[in-house]
Amino acid sequence: MPNLFIRRFLQNRIWIGYLLAFGILILSLLIGISIGTVNVPIIDIIRIIGSKLSGVDMPDSIDPMHSNIVFSIRLPRVLLALIVGSSLAVAGASFQGLLRNPLADPYTLGMSSGASVGAVITLFFHISLPYLGLFTLPVISILCSLITVFLVLAFARKVDRSMKVETIILTGIIFSSFLGSVISLMIALSGEELRQIIGWLLGSVSMRGWDYIYIVFPFFIAGSVLLLFNAKELNGMSFGEEQARHIGISVQKRKYMILIAGSTLTGAAVAVSGTIGFVGLVIPHFIRRIIGYNHQHVLPLSIISGGAFLVVADLLSRTVINPAELPIGVITALIGAPIFAYILLKKRGG
Repeated sequence: MPNLFIRRFLQNRIWIGYLLAFGILILSLLIGISIGTVNVPIIDIIRIIGSKLSGVDMPDSIDPMHSNIVFSIRLPRVLLALIVGSSLAVAGASFQGLLRNPLADPYTLGMSSGASVGAVITLFFHISLPYLGLFTLPVISILCSLITVFLVLAFARKVDRSMKVETIILTGIIFSSFLGSVISLMIALSGEELRQIIGWLLGSVSMRGWDYIYIVFPFFIAGSVLLLFNAKELNGMSFGEEQARHIGISVQKRKYMILIAGSTLTGAAVAVSGTIGFVGLVIPHFIRRIIGYNHQHVLPLSIISGGAFLVVADLLSRTVINPAELPIGVITALIGAPIFAYILLKKRGG
């Protein structure tokens, strides 16, 4: 009887978590579209989007300027923030589950720095690959992210045959520092590209437009589906690789699939938004504190909550010192660093 009560309580808590996450996401999207230099009423936003989706003519009561602001400027911006935040959060959740360490995320493993180097190289040399066009930037970022993570794993294996988690993370930090110096060198050598590269590195989703949605969306879907497909295996591997092998999980195969999916999400997100930290660290912690450690729920809730978090962070970045804007990476660091420190202290105290 007590076990049945606990099971029902946990199930209710999980579904309540889904309802809250969806509610916060929808509210953040509507507020993110509504607030700006020109405020658009939420009811008008709903009518504008409804008219566009249904193909019905726009009501005469709606200001054409509001319609243009919603569809040309704010909607693509908040959708891009949603996709980037979701990508970073679900990648962080999967890496923490895979490596069984709360400090694991795309940034501590060096993936983000690798993707940043790929993006900076593309911007610096104006690279455009044949047949790829707009997709050149995310493809090169993803490839550099993958190369970085495999170099990190190879170096960690040389240092420690047992591939301890601490060794992998320390190796990732070493690579991040080295790649950061490479980026600094390219900035020092750049001329006209300097402003573009620095603005991109600080992290932003402003002035991106629908083209950037089309660029990142296929990679977001592919990476997220691959991670969700491996949610059960992540549950098994969270108890250790030996235990996972005993229950029939192909550890090496699943590990590479998760790393490739995470690199795809990280590379694509970094390519379109620049460096945005702490999303992949903080969001999965909150999710686990609310609904537990089952990755079949942690991963989808990380997608929803990470997107909502970055939409709110972007809203703050463009309203705190209006009409100027702060880089969104500054906002996520100001919010994320104290929260993450609190979580670590709370866990240490417990």
